[in-house]
Order: sequence, then C-alpha cells, then structure tokens
Amino acid sequence: MGVRWDEKAPGVLRLPSGRLVRGRGLRKELDPEAALPTYGVYLLGKEPPEVPWETRWLRWPDFRLPRDRAEARKALTETWERAADPAERVEIACGGGRGRTGTALACLAVLDGVPPEDAVGFVRRNYDRHAVETPWQRTYVRRFGK
Repeated sequence: MGVRWDEKAPGVLRLPSGRLVRGRGLRKELDPEAALPTYGVYLLGKEPPEVPWETRWLRWPDFRLPRDRAEARKALTETWERAADPAERVEIACGGGRGRTGTALACLAVLDGVPPEDAVGFVRRNYDRHAVETPWQRTYVRRFGK
C-alpha cells in the first residue's frame, strides 16, 4: 500500500476535491529522497524510459496536443479517478514539466470541477506559473470541459 504525496513536495498539485497529483519534467533529475509514484502518465512524442511502477504513455509531441484526443480523455479521466485513492501516488510528466504536463493538470482540474475557462489560471497559481505554454494548449483545456 502506498501513501499519498506530501502536499508540500515540489510539483504536487492539490485539486479542489483534495486529490493530489504530482507534475514533473522528466529531463530534471528525480530527487533520490522523493517518494516514487505508484502510477505515472507520460506525455511524450516517443516511448518513455522504463520505470518500476505502472505507467501509461500518451503520444503527445512537445508544444503540441495529444495525437489521439479520445485516448487522452480516457487516460486523464482514469488518472483523475486513481488520484482519489489515498493508496495511489499519481504523477503526470513530460520533458520539461510545464506545457504538456500543465495542460494535462488543467484538464484534471476541469474533471475536478474547476470551470474550463479558469483551469489554466488554477494550475498556474498552484503548480507552475509558466504551465500550459501554447495558445492551442489553452484552447484544448477550455474545450476539454465540453
């Protein structure tokens, strides 16, 4: 059985429901003292490296949108559901941890009840002020709620 993320740990976002999700950039070295996820969703243009926890790969090129929007919705919904389980430590990551990760976290915020037009601001205030890097990523989040 896992233990929830430390809410004060770098990259951990608390959604309004209390769910905790960690966002991070895979190009940054993982702190050896940091807790490991029990489930990770990796938003990359190519297959992510192997890790010792359960993962899901969404083909999502840098600065772009997911290749398969229906698959992305399904994966993000499952991720949001798993984050409700206190035994799960769910993380979402891309190369830098801002654009694609921020976009996915904003979509989780929409699933959690944040109005789509407010979700990018919520993630920028509570995760990274540079999250969601492109206009089309912002539009994707607004349309995710529909």
